Amino acid sequence: MLMFIDLPPQMQERVVCSISAAVKYEVPANIMLAVAEKEAGKPGKWVRNTNGTHDVGPMQFNTSYLRDLTRYGITANDVAAAGCYSFDLAAWRLRMHIRNDKGDLWTKSANYHSRTPRYNSVYRADLIRKASKWAEWLEARFVTLDVTKEGATVSMPIQPTKVQEVAHQVSATPATIQSTPVSSYVPRQIIFNNPTNTE
Repeated sequence: MLMFIDLPPQMQERVVCSISAAVKYEVPANIMLAVAEKEAGKPGKWVRNTNGTHDVGPMQFNTSYLRDLTRYGITANDVAAAGCYSFDLAAWRLRMHIRNDKGDLWTKSANYHSRTPRYNSVYRADLIRKASKWAEWLEARFVTLDVTKEGATVSMPIQPTKVQEVAHQVSATPATIQSTPVSSYVPRQIIFNNPTNTE
């Protein structure tokens, strides 16, 4: 299991499960991390919505999506539990939004929260800021790839002193986070095998 000693213990599971789910479901890892940070749920947490649905568990997965998943034996209690299952389910749902919904990458990703334009736009703006911050954090630790450019070259991890600066930003309170400007944001996919190794 991945461990990041520069992150507070309460963030370890969220980060590890988000990265694992992003790789498994082929969604940009920094977007998955940003959604997980925005949802900020906890195991067992249930939040009632005005439309009668609930947001459940670590990824605040909406129970309206579970109606179609009950035939596979997936229940709200499964989604509310600790562990990576809710992150996998959230990444699956995020992938479906990115592949099937209309709009740009950000609007599609913000559909995780709401398709209603006024709620989507607020979520979208904050998602971009958080994803930029997580892109820097990922680039400091992993070989990453810009998924928006065909034939893009991989980005190698940065120097240890920069890792400490980026880690400080990630663990800082929201008011003190210095995020990368939106114009320089790049969705990142993690590469776990060494691209220079030809064996």
